[in-house]
Amino acid sequence: MHSAYLDIETAFDGAITVIGIYRPDSGTHQLVGAGVHDVNLYRALEGVTTIYTYNGGRFDLPVIRRRLLVDLARDFRHHDLMFDCWRQGLKGGLKKVELQLGIVRGTQGLSGWDAPRLWQRYVTYDDRAALELLLRYNRDDVVYLPRLRAYLQRQPEEPLHEAVQLYLR
Repeated sequence: MHSAYLDIETAFDGAITVIGIYRPDSGTHQLVGAGVHDVNLYRALEGVTTIYTYNGGRFDLPVIRRRLLVDLARDFRHHDLMFDCWRQGLKGGLKKVELQLGIVRGTQGLSGWDAPRLWQRYVTYDDRAALELLLRYNRDDVVYLPRLRAYLQRQPEEPLHEAVQLYLR
């Protein structure tokens, strides 16, 4: 079974600014700005059978379907780790659950509310540091999902694949 872990970031107007995909077999794939389109999405998911998200059934997958006209729930198995967390008494957003489990990320303190602000700084002022922070934040979102899954399934964590591939057009 080939799995991928997916999370998106959006702008203030709801447009998708970043799609982050972590694959244990090839690392992190990030579709950014003009690179956010169906061809790149399917390229990054090639060979995947199951997509894992946190609240993706309510947010990420519907936004992708609406904005890119791509129905990932039709084309892949989808497993939303949020419901596994709920069954184990872990409530709240991803960052809150991570804190409850002692997971400390490099972008600690940033939230989903910061993502559109960072994108706006990048687009308006060509602030490359804002874009880099947004990409690190998105990468943290997807690379910690396998760790959460391992905890929930009481399995050992797999080593992190460090590679990062950007799709910019």
